[in-house]
Amino acid sequence: MRPLPILLSTISIAALGVVQAAEPTGAEVTRLPTVTAASTSLGFAEDRPIDESQRPEWTSKRRFTTTRIYIQRAPWEVGAEQWWRVRQRRDGTVENKFQEEIEIGLPYRIQLDLYVDWYKETGKAAFYSDTAFEIRWALADWGKLLFNPTLYAEYKVVDPDAGPDVYEFKVLFGDTLTPRVHWGLNFAYEQEIGGERATEFAIQGGLSYSVIDEKLGVGIEMQYKDESTNGTRGTPERKFLIGPSVQWRPTSRTHLDLVAQWGTNADAVNFEGFVVFGVDFGKIGGGEVPQGYKPVSGRSR
Repeated sequence: MRPLPILLSTISIAALGVVQAAEPTGAEVTRLPTVTAASTSLGFAEDRPIDESQRPEWTSKRRFTTTRIYIQRAPWEVGAEQWWRVRQRRDGTVENKFQEEIEIGLPYRIQLDLYVDWYKETGKAAFYSDTAFEIRWALADWGKLLFNPTLYAEYKVVDPDAGPDVYEFKVLFGDTLTPRVHWGLNFAYEQEIGGERATEFAIQGGLSYSVIDEKLGVGIEMQYKDESTNGTRGTPERKFLIGPSVQWRPTSRTHLDLVAQWGTNADAVNFEGFVVFGVDFGKIGGGEVPQGYKPVSGRSR
């Protein structure tokens, strides 16, 4: 509580006690209704709990592009995101990935995401790649377990011309470090079920600072990947990328995330950037949309 309301409340209670003590016996006294002072938080709006899971508001907008945190949607709340990822390889070729995603909140701290991926590479026509299904489950209400662990599973149904199907598992962590400062960390395993049976182990992390509560955040994101195929298990490619991120919320229902990362070693791409625009549609059948603040989880092809 703020010091001034506490002081005023204390003075009021003391004064009321003095008046009551001074009342004459048997006198008819008219008393005003008792008023209880309301608590006033010194915290930020983005830190307020927004649904039955008690997660803070800042988790409701995707704060990191390469790192997932907890869940984004309350039960039966729906949102959509449009992604654009651009990769510039060290040979100068460029790959553009376009992704349309629908997010649906479910009871018991579960979220279901559905998305479709398209690619456009240098010198080639755009092509459909895959449709994916992603589900995550937060193990407990926010703050009940250390770092708010969340389990994540994804399956990609890949077009035969684009490669074999892929499954992925992640463990997600995230929390508020201090007011305005938030972090996330993911550990991921991805596996092709055919072809060269490419395998990927990844660590993805992000740190953000809220410049303007619920409106503007800046931060840094990194990702490390260990990738191998059937013929290269002993000599995997190891890639490390790092760079800044920005999130702007034009309205309470929209967010725009921008991320720029540069490869720091020979195996990594030269540059990887993300642009993500998200919209909250509210709950199925109507209802309030949690008002509120997150750039996006990177997915390798």
